[in-house]
Amino acid sequence: MTWTRLIIARIVFKATLVFVALNGLFALLQPVPLLGRASLYNVVYPGRERLPYGENPALSYNLSLFDLNAMFASHALARRKATDEFRVVMLGDSSVWGFLLRPEETVAGQLNARALRSRDGRRVRAYNLGYPIMALTKDVLILNEALQHQPDLVLWFVTLESFAAEAQTTHPLVRHNAERMSQLQQRVGLSFDQSALVRPSLLERTLIGQRRALADWVRLQLFGVLWAATGIDQHYPESYTPAQRDFTDDLSWHGHQPPQLLDEALAFDALEAGIRLAHTQGVTLLLINEPILISEGKNSHIRYNAFYPRWAYDLYRQRLRAWTEAHHVTLLDAWDVVPQSEFTDSAVHTTPYGVHLLVEQLIALLREQKVIAE
Repeated sequence: MTWTRLIIARIVFKATLVFVALNGLFALLQPVPLLGRASLYNVVYPGRERLPYGENPALSYNLSLFDLNAMFASHALARRKATDEFRVVMLGDSSVWGFLLRPEETVAGQLNARALRSRDGRRVRAYNLGYPIMALTKDVLILNEALQHQPDLVLWFVTLESFAAEAQTTHPLVRHNAERMSQLQQRVGLSFDQSALVRPSLLERTLIGQRRALADWVRLQLFGVLWAATGIDQHYPESYTPAQRDFTDDLSWHGHQPPQLLDEALAFDALEAGIRLAHTQGVTLLLINEPILISEGKNSHIRYNAFYPRWAYDLYRQRLRAWTEAHHVTLLDAWDVVPQSEFTDSAVHTTPYGVHLLVEQLIALLREQKVIAE
Protein backbone atom coordinates (compact mmCIF):
# COMPACT_ATOMS: atom_id res chain seq x y z
CA MET A 1 0.00 0.00 0.00
CA THR A 2 2.86 2.33 0.87
CA TRP A 3 4.53 1.69 -2.50
CA THR A 4 1.26 2.39 -4.30
CA ARG A 5 0.90 5.70 -2.53
CA LEU A 6 4.50 6.59 -3.34
CA ILE A 7 4.01 5.80 -7.03
CA ILE A 8 0.82 7.88 -7.17
CA ALA A 9 2.59 10.74 -5.40
CA ARG A 10 5.45 10.62 -7.92
CA ILE A 11 3.02 10.62 -10.84
CA VAL A 12 1.12 13.58 -9.41
CA PHE A 13 4.38 15.44 -8.73
CA LYS A 14 5.72 14.83 -12.24
CA ALA A 15 2.37 15.78 -13.81
CA THR A 16 2.37 18.99 -11.78
CA LEU A 17 5.90 19.81 -12.95
CA VAL A 18 4.94 19.19 -16.57
CA PHE A 19 1.80 21.29 -16.16
CA VAL A 20 3.74 24.18 -14.60
CA ALA A 21 6.44 23.89 -17.28
CA LEU A 22 3.88 23.93 -20.09
CA ASN A 23 2.18 27.00 -18.64
CA GLY A 24 5.51 28.74 -18.20
CA LEU A 25 6.56 27.93 -21.75
CA PHE A 26 3.18 29.09 -23.03
CA ALA A 27 3.54 32.39 -21.16
CA LEU A 28 7.04 32.85 -22.59
CA LEU A 29 6.25 31.99 -26.22
CA GLN A 30 2.75 33.53 -26.37
CA PRO A 31 1.55 31.34 -29.27
CA VAL A 32 -2.04 32.66 -29.40
CA PRO A 33 -1.30 35.46 -31.94
CA LEU A 34 0.52 32.96 -34.17
CA LEU A 35 -2.32 30.47 -33.82
CA GLY A 36 -4.77 33.21 -34.80
CA ARG A 37 -3.16 33.43 -38.24
CA ALA A 38 -4.07 29.77 -38.87
CA SER A 39 -7.61 29.50 -40.17
CA LEU A 40 -9.96 27.17 -41.99
CA TYR A 41 -11.58 30.20 -43.62
CA ASN A 42 -10.58 30.87 -47.23
CA VAL A 43 -9.29 27.28 -47.32
CA VAL A 44 -11.97 24.79 -46.25
CA TYR A 45 -14.85 27.26 -46.38
CA PRO A 46 -15.23 30.82 -47.69
CA GLY A 47 -13.96 33.85 -45.86
CA ARG A 48 -16.46 35.96 -43.98
CA GLU A 49 -17.77 39.16 -45.56
CA ARG A 50 -17.64 40.95 -42.19
CA LEU A 51 -15.29 40.88 -39.24
CA PRO A 52 -16.52 38.43 -36.58
CA TYR A 53 -18.96 40.01 -34.16
CA GLY A 54 -21.86 38.42 -32.33
CA GLU A 55 -23.70 38.85 -29.07
CA ASN A 56 -25.72 35.66 -29.49
CA PRO A 57 -23.44 33.02 -31.06
CA ALA A 58 -26.09 30.30 -31.11
CA LEU A 59 -28.28 32.38 -33.42
CA SER A 60 -25.70 34.41 -35.31
CA TYR A 61 -23.11 31.67 -35.97
CA ASN A 62 -20.65 34.34 -34.96
CA LEU A 63 -18.88 35.71 -31.90
CA SER A 64 -16.87 38.68 -30.70
CA LEU A 65 -13.21 38.20 -29.84
CA PHE A 66 -10.10 40.31 -29.27
CA ASP A 67 -7.61 38.51 -31.53
CA LEU A 68 -7.13 40.67 -34.62
CA ASN A 69 -5.07 37.96 -36.29
CA ALA A 70 -7.93 35.46 -36.02
CA MET A 71 -10.50 38.07 -37.05
CA PHE A 72 -8.65 39.01 -40.23
CA ALA A 73 -7.71 35.41 -41.06
CA SER A 74 -11.44 34.59 -41.12
CA HIS A 75 -12.25 37.50 -43.46
CA ALA A 76 -12.39 37.35 -47.26
CA LEU A 77 -9.72 40.07 -47.31
CA ALA A 78 -7.17 37.43 -46.27
CA ARG A 79 -7.36 35.83 -49.70
CA ARG A 80 -4.49 36.46 -52.09
CA LYS A 81 -5.12 39.61 -54.10
CA ALA A 82 -5.92 38.87 -57.75
CA THR A 83 -3.81 40.61 -60.38
CA ASP A 84 -6.89 42.32 -61.87
CA GLU A 85 -8.35 43.41 -58.50
CA PHE A 86 -8.71 47.00 -57.30
CA ARG A 87 -9.01 46.44 -53.57
CA VAL A 88 -11.14 48.81 -51.46
CA VAL A 89 -11.38 48.51 -47.68
CA MET A 90 -14.09 50.19 -45.63
CA LEU A 91 -13.73 51.34 -42.04
CA GLY A 92 -16.44 52.51 -39.69
CA ASP A 93 -18.96 51.48 -37.08
CA SER A 94 -22.01 49.21 -36.97
CA SER A 95 -23.65 51.12 -39.82
CA VAL A 96 -20.84 49.96 -42.12
CA TRP A 97 -20.73 46.47 -40.57
CA GLY A 98 -24.47 46.35 -41.26
CA PHE A 99 -26.81 45.75 -38.32
CA LEU A 100 -29.99 44.02 -39.54
CA LEU A 101 -28.53 43.83 -43.07
CA ARG A 102 -27.51 40.77 -45.04
CA PRO A 103 -23.89 40.89 -46.25
CA GLU A 104 -25.03 41.74 -49.79
CA GLU A 105 -27.15 44.63 -48.47
CA THR A 106 -24.27 46.51 -46.81
CA VAL A 107 -22.34 49.33 -48.45
CA ALA A 108 -19.59 46.91 -49.48
CA GLY A 109 -22.11 44.35 -50.72
CA GLN A 110 -24.01 46.85 -52.83
CA LEU A 111 -20.82 48.33 -54.27
CA ASN A 112 -19.65 44.87 -55.29
CA ALA A 113 -23.01 44.18 -56.95
CA ARG A 114 -22.40 47.12 -59.30
CA ALA A 115 -19.42 45.37 -60.95
CA LEU A 116 -17.41 48.60 -61.06
CA ARG A 117 -14.07 49.00 -62.78
CA SER A 118 -11.16 51.19 -61.80
CA ARG A 119 -9.76 53.72 -64.25
CA ASP A 120 -7.12 51.22 -65.33
CA GLY A 121 -9.70 48.47 -65.90
CA ARG A 122 -9.31 46.40 -62.74
CA ARG A 123 -12.32 44.89 -60.97
CA VAL A 124 -13.36 46.92 -57.93
CA ARG A 125 -13.77 44.65 -54.90
CA ALA A 126 -14.92 46.24 -51.65
CA TYR A 127 -14.21 44.65 -48.26
CA ASN A 128 -16.32 45.44 -45.22
CA LEU A 129 -14.05 46.15 -42.22
CA GLY A 130 -16.62 48.12 -40.28
CA TYR A 131 -16.90 47.08 -36.65
CA PRO A 132 -19.57 47.95 -34.06
CA ILE A 133 -19.10 50.77 -31.54
CA MET A 134 -18.11 54.25 -32.66
CA ALA A 135 -14.47 55.17 -32.02
CA LEU A 136 -11.82 56.50 -34.39
CA THR A 137 -9.01 54.81 -32.47
CA LYS A 138 -10.63 51.42 -33.05
CA ASP A 139 -10.75 52.24 -36.78
CA VAL A 140 -7.04 53.16 -36.82
CA LEU A 141 -6.23 49.82 -35.17
CA ILE A 142 -8.20 47.94 -37.84
CA LEU A 143 -6.70 50.09 -40.62
CA ASN A 144 -3.20 49.18 -39.47
CA GLU A 145 -4.01 45.50 -39.96
CA ALA A 146 -5.86 46.10 -43.23
CA LEU A 147 -2.85 47.81 -44.81
CA GLN A 148 -1.01 44.47 -44.71
CA HIS A 149 -3.48 43.17 -47.32
CA GLN A 150 -2.59 45.49 -50.21
CA PRO A 151 -5.58 47.84 -50.42
CA ASP A 152 -5.68 50.39 -53.23
CA LEU A 153 -8.22 52.65 -51.53
CA VAL A 154 -9.56 53.20 -48.01
CA LEU A 155 -13.06 54.54 -47.39
CA TRP A 156 -13.38 55.72 -43.79
CA PHE A 157 -16.92 56.35 -42.51
CA VAL A 158 -17.13 58.63 -39.48
CA THR A 159 -19.71 60.45 -37.41
CA LEU A 160 -19.63 62.85 -34.45
CA GLU A 161 -20.01 60.06 -31.89
CA SER A 162 -16.85 58.36 -33.20
CA PHE A 163 -14.92 61.57 -32.36
CA ALA A 164 -15.88 61.61 -28.66
CA ALA A 165 -12.52 61.90 -26.88
CA GLU A 166 -13.53 59.86 -23.83
CA ALA A 167 -14.68 56.94 -26.02
CA GLN A 168 -11.35 56.35 -27.78
CA THR A 169 -9.96 53.75 -25.36
CA THR A 170 -13.17 52.13 -24.14
CA HIS A 171 -13.54 49.75 -27.10
CA PRO A 172 -12.61 46.15 -26.16
CA LEU A 173 -10.44 45.75 -29.30
CA VAL A 174 -8.41 48.78 -28.32
CA ARG A 175 -8.08 47.84 -24.66
CA HIS A 176 -7.02 44.26 -25.39
CA ASN A 177 -4.43 45.06 -28.07
CA ALA A 178 -1.98 47.06 -25.99
CA GLU A 179 1.12 46.08 -27.96
CA ARG A 180 -0.37 47.12 -31.29
CA MET A 181 -1.63 50.37 -29.78
CA SER A 182 1.82 51.20 -28.42
CA GLN A 183 3.34 50.54 -31.84
CA LEU A 184 0.83 52.91 -33.43
CA GLN A 185 1.68 55.54 -30.87
CA GLN A 186 5.33 55.36 -31.91
CA ARG A 187 4.73 55.08 -35.67
CA VAL A 188 2.03 57.68 -36.34
CA GLY A 189 1.68 59.58 -33.09
CA LEU A 190 -1.65 58.06 -32.09
CA SER A 191 -2.40 59.50 -28.67
CA PHE A 192 -4.43 57.69 -26.02
CA ASP A 193 -4.61 56.96 -22.33
CA GLN A 194 -2.09 54.16 -21.73
CA SER A 195 -3.67 53.29 -18.40
CA ALA A 196 -6.86 52.19 -20.18
CA LEU A 197 -5.08 49.34 -21.96
CA VAL A 198 -5.17 45.78 -20.64
CA ARG A 199 -1.69 44.37 -20.09
CA PRO A 200 -1.93 40.71 -19.06
CA SER A 201 -0.02 39.56 -15.99
CA LEU A 202 2.27 36.54 -16.09
CA LEU A 203 -0.55 34.29 -14.88
CA GLU A 204 -2.91 35.71 -17.51
CA ARG A 205 -0.37 34.87 -20.22
CA THR A 206 -0.25 31.18 -19.27
CA LEU A 207 -2.23 28.41 -20.89
CA ILE A 208 -4.78 28.69 -18.10
CA GLY A 209 -5.02 32.44 -18.46
CA GLN A 210 -5.42 32.24 -22.24
CA ARG A 211 -8.05 29.50 -22.27
CA ARG A 212 -10.78 32.01 -23.26
CA ALA A 213 -8.77 33.18 -26.28
CA LEU A 214 -8.06 29.59 -27.32
CA ALA A 215 -11.71 28.62 -26.93
CA ASP A 216 -12.80 31.63 -29.01
CA TRP A 217 -10.41 30.63 -31.80
CA VAL A 218 -11.81 27.09 -31.84
CA ARG A 219 -15.41 28.32 -31.81
CA LEU A 220 -14.71 30.73 -34.66
CA GLN A 221 -13.40 27.85 -36.79
CA LEU A 222 -16.41 25.68 -35.97
CA PHE A 223 -18.87 28.46 -36.79
CA GLY A 224 -17.33 28.55 -40.27
CA VAL A 225 -19.26 25.39 -41.15
CA LEU A 226 -22.58 27.12 -40.40
CA TRP A 227 -21.46 30.32 -42.12
CA ALA A 228 -20.59 28.38 -45.27
CA ALA A 229 -23.89 26.49 -45.22
CA THR A 230 -26.22 29.42 -44.51
CA GLY A 231 -24.46 32.72 -45.22
CA ILE A 232 -25.79 33.91 -41.84
CA ASP A 233 -23.41 35.93 -39.65
CA GLN A 234 -25.82 37.77 -37.35
CA HIS A 235 -29.20 37.23 -35.73
CA TYR A 236 -32.12 38.77 -37.63
CA PRO A 237 -34.98 39.31 -35.16
CA GLU A 238 -38.58 39.21 -36.33
CA SER A 239 -39.10 42.69 -34.86
CA TYR A 240 -37.01 45.46 -33.33
CA THR A 241 -37.50 48.72 -31.47
CA PRO A 242 -37.36 51.58 -34.01
CA ALA A 243 -34.88 54.38 -33.51
CA GLN A 244 -36.18 57.18 -31.29
CA ARG A 245 -37.94 60.05 -33.10
CA ASP A 246 -39.27 62.06 -30.11
CA PHE A 247 -36.92 63.64 -27.58
CA THR A 248 -36.69 65.69 -24.42
CA ASP A 249 -35.32 69.23 -24.60
CA ASP A 250 -31.86 68.10 -23.43
CA LEU A 251 -29.16 70.08 -25.26
CA SER A 252 -26.09 68.28 -23.91
CA TRP A 253 -23.62 66.13 -25.82
CA HIS A 254 -21.21 64.13 -23.64
CA GLY A 255 -21.58 66.72 -20.92
CA HIS A 256 -21.00 69.69 -23.22
CA GLN A 257 -23.54 72.48 -23.46
CA PRO A 258 -24.02 75.04 -26.25
CA PRO A 259 -22.29 76.92 -27.63
CA GLN A 260 -19.04 75.26 -26.47
CA LEU A 261 -17.70 72.14 -28.13
CA LEU A 262 -14.09 72.34 -27.06
CA ASP A 263 -11.31 71.08 -29.33
CA GLU A 264 -10.21 68.55 -26.72
CA ALA A 265 -13.69 66.98 -26.85
CA LEU A 266 -13.09 65.77 -30.43
CA ALA A 267 -10.40 63.23 -31.33
CA PHE A 268 -9.08 64.86 -34.50
CA ASP A 269 -5.63 63.59 -33.50
CA ALA A 270 -6.87 60.02 -34.04
CA LEU A 271 -8.24 61.01 -37.44
CA GLU A 272 -4.90 62.53 -38.37
CA ALA A 273 -3.03 59.42 -37.20
CA GLY A 274 -5.20 57.18 -39.38
CA ILE A 275 -4.73 59.34 -42.45
CA ARG A 276 -0.98 59.50 -41.83
CA LEU A 277 -0.89 55.72 -41.51
CA ALA A 278 -2.58 55.24 -44.89
CA HIS A 279 -0.43 57.84 -46.63
CA THR A 280 2.81 56.34 -45.32
CA GLN A 281 1.78 53.15 -47.14
CA GLY A 282 0.96 55.11 -50.29
CA VAL A 283 -2.76 54.32 -50.06
CA THR A 284 -5.44 56.88 -50.92
CA LEU A 285 -7.98 57.53 -48.18
CA LEU A 286 -11.37 59.18 -48.61
CA LEU A 287 -13.49 60.31 -45.66
CA ILE A 288 -17.27 59.91 -45.50
CA ASN A 289 -19.45 61.61 -42.90
CA GLU A 290 -22.09 58.90 -42.65
CA PRO A 291 -25.86 59.50 -42.85
CA ILE A 292 -27.78 60.16 -39.66
CA LEU A 293 -31.45 60.11 -38.82
CA ILE A 294 -32.93 63.61 -39.04
CA SER A 295 -36.08 63.35 -36.97
CA GLU A 296 -39.30 65.24 -37.55
CA GLY A 297 -40.74 64.31 -34.15
CA LYS A 298 -41.10 66.09 -30.82
CA ASN A 299 -38.24 68.51 -30.05
CA SER A 300 -36.62 67.72 -33.39
CA HIS A 301 -35.89 71.44 -33.65
CA ILE A 302 -33.49 70.84 -30.74
CA ARG A 303 -32.12 67.40 -31.58
CA TYR A 304 -31.52 65.62 -34.86
CA ASN A 305 -31.73 62.26 -33.10
CA ALA A 306 -30.99 60.51 -29.82
CA PHE A 307 -27.25 60.90 -30.37
CA TYR A 308 -27.02 64.52 -31.44
CA PRO A 309 -28.35 67.90 -30.38
CA ARG A 310 -28.41 70.13 -33.44
CA TRP A 311 -25.91 72.68 -32.14
CA ALA A 312 -23.22 70.06 -31.47
CA TYR A 313 -23.66 68.23 -34.75
CA ASP A 314 -23.73 71.41 -36.81
CA LEU A 315 -20.55 72.63 -35.15
CA TYR A 316 -18.93 69.24 -35.72
CA ARG A 317 -19.72 69.40 -39.44
CA GLN A 318 -18.17 72.85 -39.68
CA ARG A 319 -15.01 71.70 -37.93
CA LEU A 320 -14.78 68.50 -39.95
CA ARG A 321 -15.02 70.37 -43.24
CA ALA A 322 -12.46 72.97 -42.11
CA TRP A 323 -10.10 70.22 -40.92
CA THR A 324 -10.30 68.19 -44.11
CA GLU A 325 -9.74 71.27 -46.25
CA ALA A 326 -6.70 72.27 -44.18
CA HIS A 327 -5.26 68.75 -44.41
CA HIS A 328 -6.19 68.22 -48.08
CA VAL A 329 -8.39 65.22 -47.35
CA THR A 330 -11.35 64.46 -49.61
CA LEU A 331 -14.65 64.46 -47.70
CA LEU A 332 -18.09 63.25 -48.72
CA ASP A 333 -20.55 64.84 -46.30
CA ALA A 334 -23.45 62.39 -46.71
CA TRP A 335 -25.10 63.22 -43.41
CA ASP A 336 -28.54 64.03 -44.87
CA VAL A 337 -28.85 61.74 -47.90
CA VAL A 338 -31.14 59.19 -46.19
CA PRO A 339 -34.68 60.18 -45.11
CA GLN A 340 -35.81 59.33 -41.58
CA SER A 341 -38.19 56.66 -42.89
CA GLU A 342 -35.17 54.53 -43.96
CA PHE A 343 -33.58 54.20 -40.52
CA THR A 344 -34.15 51.05 -38.50
CA ASP A 345 -33.15 50.47 -34.87
CA SER A 346 -30.60 53.27 -34.54
CA ALA A 347 -29.97 56.81 -35.72
CA VAL A 348 -27.13 55.45 -37.91
CA HIS A 349 -28.56 52.09 -39.06
CA THR A 350 -30.46 52.18 -42.34
CA THR A 351 -32.56 49.91 -44.53
CA PRO A 352 -31.10 48.41 -47.72
CA TYR A 353 -32.67 51.27 -49.66
CA GLY A 354 -31.02 53.77 -47.32
CA VAL A 355 -27.69 52.07 -48.08
CA HIS A 356 -28.52 52.32 -51.79
CA LEU A 357 -28.92 56.10 -51.50
CA LEU A 358 -25.51 56.34 -49.83
CA VAL A 359 -23.89 54.06 -52.42
CA GLU A 360 -25.14 56.33 -55.22
CA GLN A 361 -23.42 59.29 -53.56
CA LEU A 362 -20.29 57.23 -53.04
CA ILE A 363 -20.08 56.11 -56.65
CA ALA A 364 -20.49 59.71 -57.81
CA LEU A 365 -17.57 60.70 -55.55
CA LEU A 366 -15.37 57.86 -56.86
CA ARG A 367 -16.05 58.96 -60.42
CA GLU A 368 -15.38 62.58 -59.54
CA GLN A 369 -12.08 61.56 -57.96
CA LYS A 370 -11.26 59.51 -61.09
CA VAL A 371 -11.01 56.33 -59.05
CA ILE A 372 -13.50 54.33 -61.11
CA ALA A 373 -14.45 54.37 -64.79
CA GLU A 374 -17.61 56.06 -66.03
